[in-house]
Amino acid sequence: MVVRLFEGQERNRALGIWSALGGGGAAIGVLLGGLIAAGPGWQWVFFVNIPVGLVILVALVLLLPAMPRATQERARLDVLGAVLVTAATASLIYGLVRAGEPGGAGAAGGFVAGSVVLYLAFAVWQRTTSSPLMDLALIGRRSVAAGVFVILIGTALMVAVFFLGTFYFQGREGHGPLITGLLFLPIALTTMLGANLAGRLIATVGARRPGVAGLGVAAAGLLVPAVWSTTLATVLGVSVGALGIGAIFVVAAATALSQVDPSEAGVASGLLSTFHEFGASIGVATVSSVAAASLAGTDASGFQTAFLVAAVAALVGAVVAGVVIPRARQ
Repeated sequence: MVVRLFEGQERNRALGIWSALGGGGAAIGVLLGGLIAAGPGWQWVFFVNIPVGLVILVALVLLLPAMPRATQERARLDVLGAVLVTAATASLIYGLVRAGEPGGAGAAGGFVAGSVVLYLAFAVWQRTTSSPLMDLALIGRRSVAAGVFVILIGTALMVAVFFLGTFYFQGREGHGPLITGLLFLPIALTTMLGANLAGRLIATVGARRPGVAGLGVAAAGLLVPAVWSTTLATVLGVSVGALGIGAIFVVAAATALSQVDPSEAGVASGLLSTFHEFGASIGVATVSSVAAASLAGTDASGFQTAFLVAAVAALVGAVVAGVVIPRARQ
């Protein structure tokens, strides 16, 4: 809807606001999760979505502007494509998780290999079916592919940090869920600050430089808890990292969506959302495998190694982003 309602630099600013709320909302969710777990109990993180969802449903009906209906014929649902890509992703994620278990390397390799076969089958089916689930030609477009890459690495870093931070603060440092939730407050604030700054910068310098800078800042911040393992160092380092992560969410949205036609906005947004969830799964699976011993309480160094892996991933992402993100239009 942002792509269809706004144009030019106004669209970039709107995408910046949208991304800031999304990235900040995720961080605030961790804070509220701690409050709920310390209060009525962790089960209520599921129950609370019911009244929240009802309020949002009413707000959508009242606030969303009317949009013109699409003129083209509605495509049928690609059930086989959905099954193939879901099975491929599940196999890949399970393989990454098994890689961190004792003696799980063989099984992990089998599941990862199986995911490759399923992804290839999905790609072949998308090129042959009359109603594909995913427009592979669209994802092959440079701006969309770059946005998809940035959202994948950004979400992987963000969710990995939330996952590691929660286990580190409670399992290693002994903080309760309430204190752990409060420790994520500065992380939520810097996430939104980074998104806001990136939204302003993209309007003047384009997406490439904020993307590279954001991933560079994320790498520097996540390196702090990798070499200095204390509560204070982790909060400070992750807060700096979140500043960069918040920025790259805006970069991803602006890159992928700002140059697509309104008729393609729905498909491009769907691709962005798909790889957002994919990145979350990859992030958790990877760091849980790296930090498996620490998560089990048998080795404290796993947390530092996992944060180091995240920092290296952000640094590599910065290099790739500098190549794949298109230059700003003059």
